[in-house]
Amino acid sequence: MIKFIVPAIAIILIVLFWEKINEFIFDKFNIKLNYLLISTILLVITVTLLLLNN
Repeated sequence: MIKFIVPAIAIILIVLFWEKINEFIFDKFNIKLNYLLISTILLVITVTLLLLNN
């Protein structure tokens, strides 16, 4: 059950603090993140990890 709760909490925190994460990465690396691209990558990684763990 913990393998479902931890990724869910991580995704919720990423969604809540997306602006701060985006500003931090822009300040550090001068790169603007595309929200759609990053969310797709996170979704693919999450689904892959869940399928591998079952």
